[in-house]
Amino acid sequence: MGCCCSIGGGNGEDEAATAARETEMAEQTAKKSLVVSAKMSAPTVKILDGGTTLKGHGLALVATALEQDAAYWEWHVSLPARKHVDTVLFGVTTKKDRQFYKEREGKESTEEGESSEEEGTNWMRKVEIQNGDVVGVAVQQSDLPMLQFFHNGEPMYDISINRFRGTVYPAICLPKSAAEELQISAVLLESQFSHMSPAAKFGPIIVARSIV
Repeated sequence: MGCCCSIGGGNGEDEAATAARETEMAEQTAKKSLVVSAKMSAPTVKILDGGTTLKGHGLALVATALEQDAAYWEWHVSLPARKHVDTVLFGVTTKKDRQFYKEREGKESTEEGESSEEEGTNWMRKVEIQNGDVVGVAVQQSDLPMLQFFHNGEPMYDISINRFRGTVYPAICLPKSAAEELQISAVLLESQFSHMSPAAKFGPIIVARSIV
């Protein structure tokens, strides 16, 4: 009589393993692309840890444009104990280049903390932060408000931005007054988020176009 042999697992395990590999590859690709752009950030900003940690002062942009309908990301704050800073701007801005920063050299800044189209911060808002804080930003392009802010998971309704136009990039503006003490990390991978996004539609930034 012949023997019957059964091999466990079958296609189900193969598919699961393939899906796991694809997920890992996608995250590795995102890690390389989802970084702060040295080309689009102020020369006074120091970009560390492979492109995700910032020190110094000035405007800094993530290298990937926000082309999906809804996205969420976080900024994680590191400061000396009992120190707080109330002049950091979070939000989005349009593409910048070296010429933009060259033209800004030597010019007087606008009133501290106010948004300014000239400085590229008109779609950014001030959040008071201290050590260990997490500032979340959520963008949606087909509903209002288009830009929402979260402080340690709590919504900040009073500083939401109803509308912006054109292609924008996640951005932050670091104050000169805290340049030696403040360190902020851009957290762009969902597995590293400290808080849930405000709704299921707000996924992590999808790498659609990169200018690292």
